[in-house]
Amino acid sequence: MGDVGIVTTRFYNWPGSLQLESGARLGPLTIAYETYGELNAAGDNAVLVLHALTGSAHIAGRHSPDDRLPGWWDPLVGPGRALDTGRYFVICANVLGSCYGTTGPASINPASGRPYGLDFPIITIRDMVRAQKILLDYLGVKHLVAAIGGSMGGMQVLEWGFLYPEMVTAIIPIATCGRTTPMQIAFNNVQREAIYADPDWKGGDYYGTPGPQRGLALARRIGTITYKSDPSWTMKFGRTVVDPGKYYQLEGQFEVESYLAYQGRKLVQRFDANAYLYLTKAIDLHDVSRGRGNYTEVWHNLPPCLGIGISSDFLFPPYQVKEIVSLINAGGGRAQYMELNSPYGHDAFLIEFKQLEAIIKPYLRQVKL
Repeated sequence: MGDVGIVTTRFYNWPGSLQLESGARLGPLTIAYETYGELNAAGDNAVLVLHALTGSAHIAGRHSPDDRLPGWWDPLVGPGRALDTGRYFVICANVLGSCYGTTGPASINPASGRPYGLDFPIITIRDMVRAQKILLDYLGVKHLVAAIGGSMGGMQVLEWGFLYPEMVTAIIPIATCGRTTPMQIAFNNVQREAIYADPDWKGGDYYGTPGPQRGLALARRIGTITYKSDPSWTMKFGRTVVDPGKYYQLEGQFEVESYLAYQGRKLVQRFDANAYLYLTKAIDLHDVSRGRGNYTEVWHNLPPCLGIGISSDFLFPPYQVKEIVSLINAGGGRAQYMELNSPYGHDAFLIEFKQLEAIIKPYLRQVKL
């Protein structure tokens, strides 16, 4: 059992209507979240953790003693750890558009009484952050010590810095970017096309049926390739085959192929295909300069920043985090860059906990409560 023990996902039902960046409105909203530690009387000791594409609010502990695995950042959360629950009130909310309790395409549309499906509006990273602000207001959080997250979570971190700079003491974006590149958009496109091509997707109206399992599994397999690095694939699998007796047969598989199939099957069991479509689209639309001005000139009035890159990251190469740091400094802010030296590619922010602890813990300790 981890240091935070048994935890419970809670739900905030907000009766309002959220104005989305697209011009559409969405409401009422349900926001799923978990908290660790205690909020102080001033409401200013909170740390907000933002999750990645298929993540959830469950960052630490277990929901029951029988859970096989703890939350996805468990080694970093607890008394004396990087996210010290003796000092900080740690919060993570499932993002808008996801399928782990927060309103998304699989939620019931109050106008029809059926799941939204493709009637769900397009959402952006900024929309996610505005929904999180609603939750923090409800919880009584007046100020954040830091906002921290990797990948899509890092995009949300940056938008927290842009939308609510007066509320955040520090931002810690990890393995992310200020705007997505054509290559990143291209990888998301082919993942969505894999889902569209599955006849069981049924134009997004598949609820009550098994849904596009083959398409979602293939999308995950494509995504998984981008989350690793060539050295990590070689270290883990080499050129080992599953069944040497099938070496000269089309159905013969290398172990890496079997692993990709396994990852696809796992995601199908826990994630909604439409949510995958909407969240990858939100990633594609991510651009902190949209509506704010020239990309290189909008990086001013941001909170102090610790940008963390990953040496072997193929999907979000280190130069993108270095660029964020450089642009904040050029805009008159204070930013520094640190790097995880890891062969594990983009996934390193979910693996290299000792390195993350060594970087994050001292940085947060010097941030004044």
